[in-house]
Amino acid sequence: MLIKEILIEGKTAVSYEFFPPKNPLGWEKLYQTITDLNHLNPAYISVTYGAGGATREHTHKLVTQLVRETDAEIVAHLTCVGHSRDEMKSILDRYAESGVHNILALKGDTPSDRIVGRSKPPGAFPHASDLVFFIKDNYPGMGIGVSGFPEGHPSSVNRLEELVFLKEKVDAGADYIVTQLFFDNRDYYDFVDRCIIAGITVPVIAGIMPVTGLSNMNHMAKLAPRTRFPSGLIRAVNRAETDEGVEMAGTHWATEQMRDLLDRGAPGIHLYTLNNSASTIRMGESLGLVGFHNLR
Repeated sequence: MLIKEILIEGKTAVSYEFFPPKNPLGWEKLYQTITDLNHLNPAYISVTYGAGGATREHTHKLVTQLVRETDAEIVAHLTCVGHSRDEMKSILDRYAESGVHNILALKGDTPSDRIVGRSKPPGAFPHASDLVFFIKDNYPGMGIGVSGFPEGHPSSVNRLEELVFLKEKVDAGADYIVTQLFFDNRDYYDFVDRCIIAGITVPVIAGIMPVTGLSNMNHMAKLAPRTRFPSGLIRAVNRAETDEGVEMAGTHWATEQMRDLLDRGAPGIHLYTLNNSASTIRMGESLGLVGFHNLR
């Protein structure tokens, strides 16, 4: 089933994201997380893809395992930086053969070990919109999502121009948008309004990542440099006297974000789980949810 078909059902679809671990202990923890979260019945599960294909095989391993072992639709992230057209076709062929029907098309970050100024491989895709067009042209039955940034893309100096680029991705064939994390829902609602003004009418799924610790908070600031941490969230975290208290404060904040998004009919909520089941389950229980798929 395509993600766009889930979204047109008219109810908020809640999904979550995993990333491929780097070591055996991480894989063991992830398998337990998958088991713990399986009963939440997500609308879909997405799997991240490292810069320049750094996690290509691990991503494929996790994606294909989830296709086999869960009932959820699986969305494979795919970045185009550093890939030739032949490489991209090979990756997409493997996913199609494995039963993957949905791709999140991203430009991606340049790998840290990439030599500055090094020429791109022949046929490489300069923009995410080029990847979207390539998928749409060569795999017409594949569902395509793209990313959006309510608080602005880290490399963007012109917010209006940024919406032009986003519209190019949608016009190339994207079915929906998944946002970067944010902590103030007003930023999401304003972003959706600006998209509509720009002629972008595909569903915009809200990306939510709970603060689970001070190190996690610092990681978010590095991951998304334009992220705005509201004063209320900062005060709640500062009042916490223990690591557990920080996690409880962050989880409560994210839960209230979700509650508001549900009440206002957001088409989807995408939880960046960081492979952590405890906080995800806690949020579901706080909202009185038995299953996440199409809640309201």
